[in-house]
Amino acid sequence: MSSTRLAAPSSRFVGEVRKTMAFVRRDFLVAWSYRVAFISDWLNLFLQIILFYFVGKLIAPSSLPTFGGETVTYVEFVAVGIAVTSFLQIGLNRVVTVMRDEQMMGTLESLLLTPTAPTTMQLGSVTYELLYVPVRTVIFLALTAAFLGAQFDVSGIAPACVVILAFVPVVWGIGMISAAGVVVFRRGLGVSGLFTILLTATSSAYFPIELFPGWVQTLAQLNPITVALEAERESLLGNAGWDPVPSTLAVLIPAAAVAIVAGIFAFRLALRKERQNGTLGLY
Repeated sequence: MSSTRLAAPSSRFVGEVRKTMAFVRRDFLVAWSYRVAFISDWLNLFLQIILFYFVGKLIAPSSLPTFGGETVTYVEFVAVGIAVTSFLQIGLNRVVTVMRDEQMMGTLESLLLTPTAPTTMQLGSVTYELLYVPVRTVIFLALTAAFLGAQFDVSGIAPACVVILAFVPVVWGIGMISAAGVVVFRRGLGVSGLFTILLTATSSAYFPIELFPGWVQTLAQLNPITVALEAERESLLGNAGWDPVPSTLAVLIPAAAVAIVAGIFAFRLALRKERQNGTLGLY
């Protein structure tokens, strides 16, 4: 009897993992079926850095921060910012878009009636991006170095990846909160986009926080994007290696825990409300 009880949770866990992999396979096939959009994503990313290359010519080098005792170029500074904020945008938009697409196709209620945990459905919807975006980020930085002369410390790639992995749950938690809004209000993509812009604007993604007014600097220092970006730049541009990682994880891990708990609570609350109202299948 006891072995049966122990096997049941184990088999359920394996089943949920298999479902997550099924989400990954589905999302890859969908992304690859739209090859023009797939290629356009890469072109858009590279065009952004070309644009900021010319913007950087308007910025005095003395206004840029130093990392490892050396002043970086604006291209190097903003390339790391674009890499991290692109991950944020893709992650948030994906979680929200999945919910909206399921609503529009009329499959959300059917999907939730299957023996699949809501958390598994949310995790499955972003797992493909969690695998794809780090690869995309490394290739993007390599292209920036090859074509625009940016210099990155290769030994900083591993610490930077660890910071990104710690930043992933923060994005996922915020995405679940946005998805809860879509479930309840149907059209939540605009709110999600606005939230993304606010998070990005009040960070050091595109400009050093020292250039902002005092109150914006305070917000930027509390912004998890800024925390992640500072560690990424110290590792990739300042030859700091693993030094900034422990203090960064000390901030990102609690932030991730809060974001995930809030996201799961908000999403389940939204599902409960819609089921009680009988409006879960409406779009």
